[in-house]
Amino acid sequence: MPPIPHERDALSASLWSDTANPAPIRPALAEAVEAECVVIGAGFTGLSAALHIAEAGRSVVALDARQPGWGASGRNGGQVNPGLKEGPAALARRFGGDLGGRMARLSGGGGDLVFDLIAKHDIACSAARPGWVRAAHTGKALAGLRAVAAEWRALGAPVDNLDAAEAERLLGTGEYLGGIVDRRGGNLHPLNYALGLAEAAERAGARLHGESPVTGIETDGDRIAVRTRSGRVTARRALVCTNAYTGALADPLGRTVVPVTSVQVATAPLSGNVAASILPEGHSPSDTRRLLLYFRKDAEGRFIIGGRGATADRDIRARQQALREAALRLYPQLEGAEWTHAWGGNVAVTRDHLPGLHLLAPGIMAGLGYNGRGVAMATVMGKVLAQWACGADPASLDFPVTAARPIPFHRFRQVGLGATVAAYRLLDRLGV
Repeated sequence: MPPIPHERDALSASLWSDTANPAPIRPALAEAVEAECVVIGAGFTGLSAALHIAEAGRSVVALDARQPGWGASGRNGGQVNPGLKEGPAALARRFGGDLGGRMARLSGGGGDLVFDLIAKHDIACSAARPGWVRAAHTGKALAGLRAVAAEWRALGAPVDNLDAAEAERLLGTGEYLGGIVDRRGGNLHPLNYALGLAEAAERAGARLHGESPVTGIETDGDRIAVRTRSGRVTARRALVCTNAYTGALADPLGRTVVPVTSVQVATAPLSGNVAASILPEGHSPSDTRRLLLYFRKDAEGRFIIGGRGATADRDIRARQQALREAALRLYPQLEGAEWTHAWGGNVAVTRDHLPGLHLLAPGIMAGLGYNGRGVAMATVMGKVLAQWACGADPASLDFPVTAARPIPFHRFRQVGLGATVAAYRLLDRLGV
């Protein structure tokens, strides 16, 4: 795939862009067309929605301001992490046993959906399913992980406890007190997964257009007109799938999330002995720090580590350097490794740490806000949006449909975010 510029230089040296499968550049929409559904945004959410709508035999046009997979869908850590931030018991307490249970089953099945789509459509994205390890850095965090694991096991999910010795064996580092392994999880090449979804959607009959930023959304009775700089799509249903890159589109939707930069760095392929000593069974861990670390190896044996980024380029590069230093603390054998890539993108964080499924107007629905679990949950949300677009009653969906409620004082989010990050960093250093 030819390189597509990212929004800033500090985020641009992406391993995934450099190793992406060949893919066509989707042209801009340059005419007025009609479809049963129009999808705005061609990341995981929009591509999953377009694929499921097309497979249901409905006409669908998907638009992206850049190209499929350009945003965080093509720049994340490639970890397939099932479930939501809240465990099954918390969901049941908050939403009731019926809806809470449906939400748990839906989100917990995210890994199954991702890997089933990969197998069904023969998507070449280096998919592997060794499981997702959640590594505890304090005793309190370990107890919390084990409680959530017990909840999932009660629902029949393959989620097992790890003591310190088992965690060290799977991770190749003794830095953690233990953890859990969710065997529904795994990892993949995220940009190639996005490109594969795009190709599958087109084979099913969807039309995809890049370089088509939406300039307006208008309703007229039961028809919706979505305008771009050089074209228009008129449809019965519209889906807004723009996540952390929503901005002012469909206001107040963009004010329901806080875009947070996540950054990653990667080495060149490691030598055989070093590669074998790190994550020997190919797991993809994330830890329990408030500013968590997530790390893995790719199919060629590169080591990749990611975490919270920053706003200014200088600060982003400082955070990327801090990740290299964190990697050496975890794995001293990386001393002397060549760090070849440093990149990042924006993830969408919600106030309650749950995704939002919002009815914006009659015939217009949005799904966004995956809080760092977008590979699995965005794929799931795309399928839910497709069900609604194809005529499902909102009450029948396995996720609550709400109005888009802006976060209070959203315009001051960067000030508050900076203070929160500083406090979290201190607490993580203190180990509390």
